[in-house]
Amino acid sequence: MEEKTKTENTGTARSRSERAMNNFEAGYNCTQSVVLAFSDLLDMEERQLALAVSAFGGGMGRLREVCGSVSGMFFVLGMLQGYHEPGDYEGKKQLYGKVQELARRYEEKNGSIVCRELLGLDHKRDESVPEARTKEYYRKRPCRELIGCAARILDEFIKETAQLQ
Repeated sequence: MEEKTKTENTGTARSRSERAMNNFEAGYNCTQSVVLAFSDLLDMEERQLALAVSAFGGGMGRLREVCGSVSGMFFVLGMLQGYHEPGDYEGKKQLYGKVQELARRYEEKNGSIVCRELLGLDHKRDESVPEARTKEYYRKRPCRELIGCAARILDEFIKETAQLQ
C-alpha cells in the first residue's frame, strides 16, 4: 500500500495562499496549485489529488473557461462539504449555494471567474500546448496572484462555515 504524502501546513490563510502560489511557481497548473495547498485537509494522497484535477488548468485544458483556481476552490469545497448520495437534494442545494458564494467573493475581488477575461484575452481558446514557464511567462500573467486570492478566499470560507456547523 502506498504511503500518504502530506506536506506540513500551518493552516493559516496566508500560509495556504503562499503555498498555492509556490505550487504554481513550481510548475503545477492553477487548479493543482490551489488544491494541493489544502491537501492536509483532504483524504487523498497529493499525487492522486494532482492527477484528479490536472485537466482543469488553463480554464479547463486551455479552453479559457472557468479559471482553474476557481475550479480548485470548488473541488476542495466538494471534498470537504459536498454530498455523495444521488437523492440528497438538501446536500446538493447547500453545496451549490456555497459554490455560488465562493464565486461571488472571487468575482468581487477579481472582476470575473472566467480565465480568458481574467487574462484579458480576446479569443475563446488557446492551443492545447501549454507555454513554457519562463520568467516572462510569470511576469505577464496575473495567475500567481489569482491563485493566492483563491486560496485565501477558500481558507476564510472553510473557517466561517466550520464555525456554523
